[in-house]
Amino acid sequence: MNPQIRARLAALGTELSPALIEGTQRMFAESWSGLAPDTLVERDCAYGPHERHRLDVFSAAGRRAAPVLLFVHGGGFVMGDKRSPDLPYYDNIGDFAVRNGWVGVTMTYRLAPAHPWPAGSEDVASAIAWLHANIAAHGGDPRRIVLMGQSAGAVHAAGYVAHARFHAANGPGLAGAILVSGIYDVAAASVNQFHLAYYGEDRAAWPACSTLEGLVGTDLPLMLSVSEFDGADFQRQAAAFVSAYAAAHGRFAPLHWLPGHNHLSPVLAIGSPGETLGPLIRSFVTTVCAEHDRVSAA
Repeated sequence: MNPQIRARLAALGTELSPALIEGTQRMFAESWSGLAPDTLVERDCAYGPHERHRLDVFSAAGRRAAPVLLFVHGGGFVMGDKRSPDLPYYDNIGDFAVRNGWVGVTMTYRLAPAHPWPAGSEDVASAIAWLHANIAAHGGDPRRIVLMGQSAGAVHAAGYVAHARFHAANGPGLAGAILVSGIYDVAAASVNQFHLAYYGEDRAAWPACSTLEGLVGTDLPLMLSVSEFDGADFQRQAAAFVSAYAAAHGRFAPLHWLPGHNHLSPVLAIGSPGETLGPLIRSFVTTVCAEHDRVSAA
């Protein structure tokens, strides 16, 4: 990472304050150069009946049977959107996908407290079902969908992966999943207003919302990450995943530690010079889609 950027991120601290959020957003918006000239975007495709059941599809003319990257935004379960009219987020993710020869999809979902657990994972399931039915018309291959979520979005994505109740009869319908700075052992999570809004006031019900066991046991290829300047809760959650995975499999977990980054910056930096997470995503998607093709052809 560029030393100047690292110093600016370090100065923002680790607490998810308005200063950290706004400072990080501004920092990487400065280097956003816009969508690639050949990127085509179809906005607000409805994948369900709720007003927030909407997704944007990023593709290019002539694209056929390409891998699909589905991104689920964060926002503490109670806020956030797939697109900000004044910032490049998360068009930067869709454009990143197109620049790599894929189809990109960014989605919104229902928010807590009106829609508590497991609404987010239910909405991920509905979006994936929509992709299986419709993404081929946008140049994507429904057999090669990679799910990616950050923060609360990682929680919703993890819930979908870890709990078979959300899957179609033939399984999750994914080639892989990427989880960036998520919460997986809900029973061990901090008790804050965001967790109370999504998981409810009855803490005895929280363990059933956890995804740690399901993630450790899944056969689906995974890539997780945590940042150097992530908050303590996210650090502990990443460590718990590594420990549980190593105990179950006898090897290190598929997790990347991102030096110099904070909770938001790995995703916001995608499409910027010197990004860290983008190359890791590129390698993961390429690898899991190639393996999926090999298994399908066998």
